Amino acid sequence: MGLNDFRMDLLNYIKEHGDMATIPNGLHAVVPASPELSLKPGVIFTLRNRNAESIVNQHNLLHPYHLVYMTNDGQVLMDNLEVKKLLDLVRSSCKNVDKPVVPACKNFNTYTDDGKDMSFYSQLLDKTISSMIDTKEEQIESDIFADTTQSAFSDSFDGLDDFELISFIAVVEV
Repeated sequence: MGLNDFRMDLLNYIKEHGDMATIPNGLHAVVPASPELSLKPGVIFTLRNRNAESIVNQHNLLHPYHLVYMTNDGQVLMDNLEVKKLLDLVRSSCKNVDKPVVPACKNFNTYTDDGKDMSFYSQLLDKTISSMIDTKEEQIESDIFADTTQSAFSDSFDGLDDFELISFIAVVEV
């Protein structure tokens, strides 16, 4: 489950484009849905836990960051513990694409009134946070029954206010 390939991609990006510290949170990209790539219409959220403890979360390799892929009908396609699989999917969705995919962007802009009405994505974000809470609770129970002295799931979160939206990728039908 190593993430070295992704670290190298990130280092190369920083080398070419400079430090990312000045990039504002909440940026998004739009990619077309693609059954052959397993990209179903939905959204991939990147979140940061504001209350993350300094202890590394052994279940989430991106701690204190979380990636979740939610379909448009509110189902979790990949949860925050499927980091490598989700990063592979994100990488494949933008491979060899260096310009906006106009039909996908037009559909996104039509659906969101040019970004003025993000209520649909806000609802999916709420469902994403709920799913992460459920996953956390299941993992804590699993750790308890595995006879560990302390849960390895160290993230502390109870709701939306515990997270910061870093970015999202809207996967849109074309």
